[in-house]
Amino acid sequence: MLLCMLANTARAQYYECEDTCDHVHGIDISHYQGEVFWETIGENTKMAYVYIKATEGGDRIDPRYENNILTAHQYGLKVGSYHFYRPKTPQELQLNNFVLQCKPSEQDLIPMIDIESTGGLPTEEFCDSLFKFLEMVEHTYRQRPLLYTGTNFYNKHLAGKLDRYLLMIAQYTERLPVLIDERDITMWQYTGKGHINGIRGYVDKSRFMGEHKLRELKFRHRKGEL
Repeated sequence: MLLCMLANTARAQYYECEDTCDHVHGIDISHYQGEVFWETIGENTKMAYVYIKATEGGDRIDPRYENNILTAHQYGLKVGSYHFYRPKTPQELQLNNFVLQCKPSEQDLIPMIDIESTGGLPTEEFCDSLFKFLEMVEHTYRQRPLLYTGTNFYNKHLAGKLDRYLLMIAQYTERLPVLIDERDITMWQYTGKGHINGIRGYVDKSRFMGEHKLRELKFRHRKGEL
């Protein structure tokens, strides 16, 4: 099975994972993708969802977030938002930053927390910081967030510590990701150099693993939301 992008260099044609399998596929984007032509993305029946970067740390807001989430909805995509976690930034500042952007009424999918750096902290101190933040996010949105990280980062710092959470694991190889603690993986981000009509340049692509389905990420809307 073709798992990652293969390029026909002679004709500059690209064959993507979603062209060769029946898994549920999607993308995640930020301002790095520049202007996104959402009408074209929405017409792509192989793309079921998109996670859009909302915030980073205590004060960074993705400059394209507001337009991206509004327009993605207009063209029928299932949308979620993500926050890039900075371990040394106070959790309260990060939560407030995210909450001001990631409004429940605009979400189809549970929030995602992007975990890629310890910020130079020892693993134990980093984990204490992260777990406090995750508890705050869960309390605020009344549901557990999806967690995004890489295979190597997870194995080094997080193995055996995140059993309560669904995981999206980044691993840009043809091999299926396997975690050292044999944790179940909900989603696999299999390339950071995907191509799709509607986006110039590269885009991150992911798919669901095994029997996992999009409904597992559905945002549960409740009375008295933010």
